[in-house]
Parts: sequence; structure tokens; C-alpha cells
Amino acid sequence: MTVPKIVGIAGGTGSGKTTLARKIREGLGEASNLIQFDWYYRDLSYLPMKDREDVNFDHPSSLESELLVEHLKMLKNGEGVDVPMYDFKTHSRTTETVHIDPLPVIVVEGILLFCFEPLRDMLDIKIFVDTDSDIRAFRRIRRDMRERGRTFDSIRKQYYKTVRPMHLEFVEPSKRYADVIIPEGGSNLIALDLIIERLKQFI
Repeated sequence: MTVPKIVGIAGGTGSGKTTLARKIREGLGEASNLIQFDWYYRDLSYLPMKDREDVNFDHPSSLESELLVEHLKMLKNGEGVDVPMYDFKTHSRTTETVHIDPLPVIVVEGILLFCFEPLRDMLDIKIFVDTDSDIRAFRRIRRDMRERGRTFDSIRKQYYKTVRPMHLEFVEPSKRYADVIIPEGGSNLIALDLIIERLKQFI
């Protein structure tokens, strides 16, 4: 049995890590799978909506990291897993899951991915996407308004209340755990080509 290689991609909000992860998967084709750490936000359906909206989603405690660790262990053991799905509009998990097979390369991406030592220990290659804060902020505004139905005012308040402080406290320091630091994520074609060629050795 070939043990899957697990590639972790971290970086600040709007850094381009999701784009990089998807392009790596496209470059590897059917030999790879993608898991997003965002899928592992803790289910808040037991709380009133007002209380859900007050939760600090940028703090590591908001993510069920222990479940992701369990799933990565299962994948390395050759077992498929059913990963949760998350509804960002209701701040709750859906009834749907996505099945992930133990393919040769598993790409995992998430803002806080390197903040958990048990998770870092599961990653064979750690990549940090480093993008200027102003670019990241504009990308986050565009995404949250288009994909998550947020208003500009709510995005602005959240950015200053939790996103920026949590980035400085947790995300930026986690850069030191990276094996590779890439500027500009998915738009860095040279870095993308080098990573894909390296990972093809495991297929």
C-alpha cells in the first residue's frame, strides 16, 4: 500500500492558498484529493443565531482540529473518510459529507493549519502563502460579499475585531513552521510548477 503524501497549505485570509491548492490538484489530476480546513468549523446549530454571529471564527478553538487529525491518520492508513460540510451563512454543519479517498497526494489548506502541533505532525510538506495584507483584505471583502452574503459593514467590523488580531497572534507566527514560503499563492506560476513536479514523484 502506498501511504499518501499530505501537503499542507496555510496563509492569511485572501492570501491565495485555496487557489494554489486547487491548481496543485488540477496539475496532479486524479492522483490527488483536496480537503479544506474550513469544513471543520465546529457546529453551532445549538446556539441562537445572534450568539453564533458573535463567535470568534478566526481563533484556533473554532475549528475541530482533532477530527481533521483523525481523518488524516485514517487516510495514511489507506482508509477513505467522509469529511463534514459547513454552511457559513448559518454557522452550522450541513447534513452532507464529502468522501475523500486515500489517493497518493492529499492537499489540505486552511488559515490556521500550522497552529496545531498534532496537525503539523501529519503534514509531509508544509507550504505558507505570503501575500501583502492590503491585497488579502480586498480579496476577503470580495469573497464574503459574493459567496457568503455578508455586508461590507459586517466584514469591516469582523476584520478589525478578530481577523487582523488573530492573524497577528496565530497565523503570521505559524509561518516559521513552513518548509516553503511562496509569495502570491496561485498566481506564482514558477512556484506552482516546481511544487507540482516535486509531487509527481509520489504518484
